[in-house]
Amino acid sequence: MADARAVPARPSARSDGGVPLRLQVFLARAGVASRRACEQLIASGRVAVNGELVTVQGCTVAPGDRVTVNGSVVAAARREAYFALHKPAGYLCTNADPRGRRLARDLLPADAGRLFHVGRLDLASSGLILFCNDGQLAVRVTHPRYGVEKEYEVATARPVPTAVLERYRSGWSIGGTTYTLAGYRRCAGNRVTLILTEGRNREIRRVLAHAGVPVRRLVRVRIGPVTLDGIASGAWRPLHPREVAWFLARRARAVDGRAA
Repeated sequence: MADARAVPARPSARSDGGVPLRLQVFLARAGVASRRACEQLIASGRVAVNGELVTVQGCTVAPGDRVTVNGSVVAAARREAYFALHKPAGYLCTNADPRGRRLARDLLPADAGRLFHVGRLDLASSGLILFCNDGQLAVRVTHPRYGVEKEYEVATARPVPTAVLERYRSGWSIGGTTYTLAGYRRCAGNRVTLILTEGRNREIRRVLAHAGVPVRRLVRVRIGPVTLDGIASGAWRPLHPREVAWFLARRARAVDGRAA
């Protein structure tokens, strides 16, 4: 086996259109391990590029390079894919269901490759949900430190009292968990628009049920700059590059709202 050394680095860039990609990023996107764990694999001399061991960070690889880990060839991941889906009620956000219920993923193109849902919508809820194969974007959409707004149109059995909405906005502790509403708007009838930046499992239904206001219908209509406009129920569209760029450009924020 060749002596361990660094492969000459090419200029680093995102792997769009065949330009070089940092080795640890290539490995992570190919599903070998997390990016940090891939850096450890490189440092321990277990990764080779075109037959040459790599032990330092900063090496880049391009299409056609042969990358191995412990002697096994690593296949390049598919190019990043991003979809906005209008999930109908009655579809699950999961990769498989032992009860055979309908899956939201099955509404997307079969040839899109391995995708995962970014956040969730429960079985009874409908509306916008994102699917992608990019963990970096998923973190920026879902983690509260990035402050991405998710907007919901909610129809209830009776009008939601203002006192309930204000308590929700100031932070409402229920069963040991604190739920905080980022904002709200009243609509005609028994409808209200709620905005969250941290959506816990079935959060809106739990909070309003606790307040004695059962939810009749819940639709997510916006995630950051992406809206449900023009997407029929059960249909999808690819995210525009500027929408992807908006999410990837988000900076983490500290608890007090300042950039971290």
